[in-house]
Amino acid sequence: MKARREFRKRKDIDVAVLDALVDRSSEGMTVYELRAAVDADIDTIGEALDRLKEDDLIVAEGEDDRVRIKPADRVVPDPGEAPDDDRGLLGKIRERLGL
Repeated sequence: MKARREFRKRKDIDVAVLDALVDRSSEGMTVYELRAAVDADIDTIGEALDRLKEDDLIVAEGEDDRVRIKPADRVVPDPGEAPDDDRGLLGKIRERLGL
């Protein structure tokens, strides 16, 4: 699942982190789990998390000596909400034509 459209006009790494967190929104993720899910080094992920936290798009919760990071509720699409489609018009045409 992807983060809502209004939160996708950010740096690519920020969007990748948000998407990974939205996929596991109920249980959250540790920084190391994010590192495994997002193709970036720890420092880059840390910078993205700082920006997301500053904009109140993520929440950090401590549990059993572990910090789990979750997306803010407003970032997660509603269950019936159509997923955002990043293919664009040309991508949709190519798919329709089987190219």
